[in-house]
Amino acid sequence: MDQNELKRRTKEFSHRCVKLCAQLGNDPLGRHICNQLIRCGTSVAANYRAACIAQSKAGFVAKLSIVIEEADESLFWLEFIVDECLFSKDKVSSLMKEAAELTAIFITTRITARSTIQ
Repeated sequence: MDQNELKRRTKEFSHRCVKLCAQLGNDPLGRHICNQLIRCGTSVAANYRAACIAQSKAGFVAKLSIVIEEADESLFWLEFIVDECLFSKDKVSSLMKEAAELTAIFITTRITARSTIQ
């Protein structure tokens, strides 16, 4: 998977998180989860783009680490939505799968990038 495909994929993930949040309730829990998921879900794409223009391999690895944290946090909030019965697992399972896949992709990318730093 090339850089442009990952940019597209992370941006689409961000949009999907925002759209899911738009359907959450406006009670205190819904607002809190919405704020958290929008923040970390959109951060995946924004930080990946920043990684792509990093000035050094070390900078690239550092930004990837943030991407990994944010993708995994997104997965946490999606799981929490299901745990709290705000949406069924069926409704969020594809988004959860994407969060897990992105996390795995970026972990592998970080391992590869680290191995080339001298």
